[in-house]
Amino acid sequence: MGQKIHPQLFRLGISSKWQSRWFDTRRYGKWLVEDYRIRALAFDKFKKAAIAEVVIERFANATQVDIYTARPGVIIGRGGSGVEAFKKEVAQLTKGTVEINIHEVRNPETNAAIIANNIAEQIERRMPFRRIVRQAVDAAKQARVQGIRIVVSGRLNGAEIARTEMASFGKVPLHTIKQPIHYAFRTAFTTYGTIGIKVWVLTSEKEEEAEIAAETI
Repeated sequence: MGQKIHPQLFRLGISSKWQSRWFDTRRYGKWLVEDYRIRALAFDKFKKAAIAEVVIERFANATQVDIYTARPGVIIGRGGSGVEAFKKEVAQLTKGTVEINIHEVRNPETNAAIIANNIAEQIERRMPFRRIVRQAVDAAKQARVQGIRIVVSGRLNGAEIARTEMASFGKVPLHTIKQPIHYAFRTAFTTYGTIGIKVWVLTSEKEEEAEIAAETI
C-alpha cells in the first residue's frame, strides 16, 4: 500500500522537509488558506518558470516566500519587475510585510516536480508521450539518480480507451522512510481529455542537500 501514501508526507521530519514552516494556534486556519492562495498564485502567474516548490515561512510581522525554480529569469523579469509585481500581490493577500527569495534549481533533471511539469507541457503540445517519458528517464539516469519512476495515465495519444503506462530506472523503495524520495503529480490538459503524470525520484543522500541550490538570486 506504499503507493497510496504521499511519499513526501510519509517522510516529513526524516528525509523530507515541511513546505510551510510556521505554527500558530489562533490563526492556523487563516494562514493555511493564505499559504494555499500564495502557492496557487505563484504557479498560475509563472506557468513557464518550471517551479519546483514554494516554501513559506512566517515571522512575527512578516512572511517569507522562497520559490525554487529551474528558470529564475522568468520570475524575476526585466529589471526585477516580475518579482516586484508578485510581491505586491502577496502583500495584498497577507496584509503585511513580504519578502520574496528566488532560488535556482541546479539539477532540474533530478527534481520530480520539474520533470512532471516538463512532461505535461510537452504532452499539451502533442508530442509523443513515449519519447517524452523516455527522454526524462534518460536525463535522470545521466544525472546519476538512484532511481526514477514515471506513470502516465489517460487517453494517451488521443486513444479511445484510457490506459496507464510506466517507465522506470533503478530502485524506488517507497517503504524505506530514510530514503529521500521526491514525488510530484501534474495534469496535462489536452483536447481529448486530461492526462495525469506521476513522478517518483530517488536521489542519493549526499545529493539531497545539493539538489536545490542554496544560492539566492
